[in-house]
Amino acid sequence: MIVVAIIGLLAAIAIPNFVRARNTAQKNTCINNLRQIDGAKQQWALENKKSDTDSPASGDVQNYIKNNAYPTCLPAAPTLSAR
Repeated sequence: MIVVAIIGLLAAIAIPNFVRARNTAQKNTCINNLRQIDGAKQQWALENKKSDTDSPASGDVQNYIKNNAYPTCLPAAPTLSAR
């Protein structure tokens, strides 16, 4: 019985930390994707003699992104605790 209580206590401590770590990783992935898109836009502007304020189409910058795959951000899963 004590072993079950200890395992429950450890799970109660560990699970919120895993959820927080996953959310932080998703946030950092989105930030890095935005940096990659901005770098591709700047490269496009430089090679096409455009200004930084010009807005290219997604197909224009896709050639400058690794693997020609336009990165996306996934929405974070809702958390159970209200913080």
